[in-house]
Amino acid sequence: MAFALSSSLNMSSSASTATMTANAALANTSTSSSLLSPASPSLSSLVTLKVTRRPSSPSVVRASSSFSTAVAEPEGIKVTSVPTRPIEGQKTGTSGLRKKVKVFMQENYLANWIQALFNSLPPEDFKNGLLVLGGDGRYFNREAAQIIIKIAAGNGVGKILVGREGIMSTPAVSAVIRKRKANGGFIMSASHNPGGPEYDWGVKFNYNSGQPAPESITNKIYGNTLSISEIKMAEIPDVDLCCLGVTAYGNFSVEVIDPVSDYLELMENVFDFQLIRGLLCRSDFRFIFDAMHAVTGAYAKPIFVDGLGANPDSIANGVPLEDFGHGHPDPNLTYAKDLVDVMYAKNGPDFGAASDGDGDRNMILGRSFFVTPSDSVAIIAANSQAAIPYFKNGPKGLARSMPTSGALDRVSEKLNLPFFEVPTGWKFFGNLMDAGTLSICGEESFGTGSDHIREKDGIWAILAWLSILAYRNKDKKVGEKLVSVSDIVKEHWATYGRNFFSRYDYEECESEGANKMIEYLRDLVSRSKAGEKYGSYILQFADDFEYTDPVDGSIVTKQGIRFVFTDGSRIIFRLSGTGSAGATVRIYVEQFEPDVSKHNMDAQTALKPLIDLALSISKLKEFTGREKPTVIT
Repeated sequence: MAFALSSSLNMSSSASTATMTANAALANTSTSSSLLSPASPSLSSLVTLKVTRRPSSPSVVRASSSFSTAVAEPEGIKVTSVPTRPIEGQKTGTSGLRKKVKVFMQENYLANWIQALFNSLPPEDFKNGLLVLGGDGRYFNREAAQIIIKIAAGNGVGKILVGREGIMSTPAVSAVIRKRKANGGFIMSASHNPGGPEYDWGVKFNYNSGQPAPESITNKIYGNTLSISEIKMAEIPDVDLCCLGVTAYGNFSVEVIDPVSDYLELMENVFDFQLIRGLLCRSDFRFIFDAMHAVTGAYAKPIFVDGLGANPDSIANGVPLEDFGHGHPDPNLTYAKDLVDVMYAKNGPDFGAASDGDGDRNMILGRSFFVTPSDSVAIIAANSQAAIPYFKNGPKGLARSMPTSGALDRVSEKLNLPFFEVPTGWKFFGNLMDAGTLSICGEESFGTGSDHIREKDGIWAILAWLSILAYRNKDKKVGEKLVSVSDIVKEHWATYGRNFFSRYDYEECESEGANKMIEYLRDLVSRSKAGEKYGSYILQFADDFEYTDPVDGSIVTKQGIRFVFTDGSRIIFRLSGTGSAGATVRIYVEQFEPDVSKHNMDAQTALKPLIDLALSISKLKEFTGREKPTVIT
């Protein structure tokens, strides 16, 4: 059955129309984001798209065009050279450029960075090529999408695939890039940072493998923002992003796609949906997922309810909102307190999970039990071959970010797998995946993933845990005691030992004081010697972490200050690269405990001596004036 789609945009009376036949699929109600827009027609393998080819007409974007001049342009599109000048502060952090919304709304601010990106890429990486565009639905994404589309057209891009209403999670963008063999893609998100007119916005670029652009490119982008003088802007109308279909302007086109369908197809290939459905449909198993009014609200119903049979009431905060319902879409014990309260209530659900603003982070909870991200990735790795079809031949290798606890190290040793310790930032895992040496990896900052894409993936991690629970309970009859989340974690500790771990975040500190603290610590490291006593701990070594990529030989330095003691305990200090204002100081403390009789201790109790030592070593209060952390995880 075929469907005819007509664009809803206004068109000139002189416009000509052309009918194109395309092999495309419109998502049905079960895979469409009905929370964002009306349900689309039923799935069809052959869709007739009625595409309107419009003459160029100017449209207003936030780029000055007072003295614009015509430049070389693609066929059928008028392109103007919009004069601009460099704007300070456009250096990307750990993953993209993040600032307050009001900063991005300044004249040319976003346009400068997007043009600088195209100036930094080899022409063959985008000329007449295919790019993907998506975002987490936060405030300013709609306006930003139009700016990005027009600059892409002005620079000779052939086609852009954009999620309906600009919505597409970060892992889904990576999945679409890989499936559609795109040249790359833009992700409009400030990840787990709050959204709304007074809060944060961000943008980053992922390459054709689906992974975030490497530092070699982000450094070029920053360099070009310091010398930029023009923006190449196509004079085309705003594209209607609400309706699935293709809009063409000359030899440039925009296709609005369902943001869920490609990603859902991938998840169905990675996991055994029938196995998971058997768990979620049990009368004696209760599940809750908190989308935090963020992008995974668009994915929750199609995947968990329609695909896996979960009760619709199991989805909390499932409508994506531009300001995330005035919440902070960071899935941790502080910002996901509502979920924590439900899970720790008397007779709470058996399994709870949350994801963040753009869908790449996750938090896993059992009944009255929190799974640390460091333990989570280790447990997924240890159970992956048995419980997840994608890993039926076993994982190729394991990796973690440097601040993440050593729990994963112990799994790799027992399974005799290659192991890698990389700096914070998902882009460092990508080279290892592309080289075929890494399958499962994670960061303590609630990011977990595998080589099915090149981003961390919140829903993937949740499905991995559901797979493990389903596998462990597949032969249990209703009424029999089920293997719980806490059972699985405690069994893991009994096998591998427990790595007590905690992170203290001091958000939006004054940058000057935070930077002085780090410089003080670097000086302390330079003078430290093995064997020195720090309270009851003996120093094994202290350094500022440096990483040499085993694939391409690139080197990154100053990635975190480490104090490692002879008993395996660690204290690490970093400044976060994901904030939009001030500085976030992060302190990580870790202690290994092989004694099973001590595994049930509260982490804060077990780690108190190390935490006190960390605060003393760093003189944090003296440098920052902060008495207490903003978040403890």
